[in-house]
Amino acid sequence: MTVKPTAGISGFVSVHRFSDAESSKSDAPLGAGHSAAWTATLLCAIAVVLLARPATAAELAILRNGFSIRHEHRLVMGTTTRLYLTADDASFTDVPTDEITGFEKDLSLPIPPDPPVSPAATPEFSRTGPAKTALPLNQVVNIASAEYHLDPDLVNSVIHAESGFNAHAISPKGARGLMQLMPGTGSKLGVSDAFDPQANVTGGSRYLRELLERYNFDLVKALAAYNAGPRRVDQYRGVPPFRETRAYVARIVHEYNKKKIAQEKEAKQKQVSTHKASAAGSSKVPTKPANKTAAPRTSPKPGAATIAAGSPR
Repeated sequence: MTVKPTAGISGFVSVHRFSDAESSKSDAPLGAGHSAAWTATLLCAIAVVLLARPATAAELAILRNGFSIRHEHRLVMGTTTRLYLTADDASFTDVPTDEITGFEKDLSLPIPPDPPVSPAATPEFSRTGPAKTALPLNQVVNIASAEYHLDPDLVNSVIHAESGFNAHAISPKGARGLMQLMPGTGSKLGVSDAFDPQANVTGGSRYLRELLERYNFDLVKALAAYNAGPRRVDQYRGVPPFRETRAYVARIVHEYNKKKIAQEKEAKQKQVSTHKASAAGSSKVPTKPANKTAAPRTSPKPGAATIAAGSPR
């Protein structure tokens, strides 16, 4: 009887026939038979490991919205595909399988690892000091917005339109990170790692502020320049006649205005509630508790009522 090779690993595992092993028992010594059985068992174990291991390679997952996510390897779990962003599986993101149109090899050069530092050359404070922890995105946005005098709601709307809050997003043109900085633009802004949320948002906020100042705080022109480039905005003296740019500007302005309207509505409701509560409190007439023993009457001091009446309210 012949053992059929498992699909997908026929190139790695050779095929053995048990009939050959049985026929060779009479001619081979006992140790050879055990060696053949051990080899077959080892090959089966290798096959199981290869089947259990997810697909590996540094690739780009191409999404339907045009973005891509770089990952070290992936694991398809039915309707969900898990993309592992690091080789040690410590960081991953789950994406609907039907949103992925394909995979491509990542041809970008990998970032070289930092050279090892000997313990003797390491400063004492770096060994005993606390490790740097990543800040929450809302805190990153608030810090960058305060530094460049921007509304955090505006920065969040730009991030939503640019990357959908995906810190590892890569556009077909090569823009990277939360605020989709091109490599050249990021380099001018001092962003060395576009996939670092804090560095990306800081650089993107700085760039947005520069565009607002360039176009006299015309938000529509600044957003159009962020998407299509200042050269195009200067060329057309306004929003370029590109469908993508016009939709981009309209989406951010609509989302930003929607947030501001909701905030104003909430503030008015709080103001009305506070006014009703204060009015209800002032309309209550305090009742004087009854005293068991009547207090002796005293005549008012002369001039006290005149001072009270004459004092301004």
